[in-house]
Amino acid sequence: GGTVIGSARCQDFRTREGRLKAARNLVKRGITNLCVIGGDGSLTGADTFRAEWSGLLADLLKGGAITAEEAQRSSYLNIVGMVGSIDNDFCGTDMTIGTDSALHRIMEIVDAITTTAQSHQRTFVLEVMGRHCGYLALITALACGADWVFIPESPPEDGWEDHLCRRLTE
Repeated sequence: GGTVIGSARCQDFRTREGRLKAARNLVKRGITNLCVIGGDGSLTGADTFRAEWSGLLADLLKGGAITAEEAQRSSYLNIVGMVGSIDNDFCGTDMTIGTDSALHRIMEIVDAITTTAQSHQRTFVLEVMGRHCGYLALITALACGADWVFIPESPPEDGWEDHLCRRLTE
């Protein structure tokens, strides 16, 4: 994924100069089709790139970075956007790419620590990924029978610490 190859949250692409460089790279390699898999940032960036495409080509041609023939061959940029986010917070989808594998990995960890927690009579706190979305935390809590779950969509009320301690000692 983007995190591994270093393209995640690329700051250069947020500027027109960065998108101009990307456009030149695509044109020079004859690439006219993109499949963008990502979250809000990636898909917003792809939409901006799409909207600016003809202007980027015009600037490249004017600056001599590409030939008229290359501009003609690359006059259309086809983009397919697919939601790839562990947050599973995209309207109209049952499950986004990455959610199931993230949940699977979390459940492996829960399975691994549950027997340790039981044998030592301890309470374990597990923090999962999800930035501003509590989907993974909520589904994990349901799947593993957690006693308590915190999600950003429903912050705990004041005094939750005492309530949690009472619940765990019952």
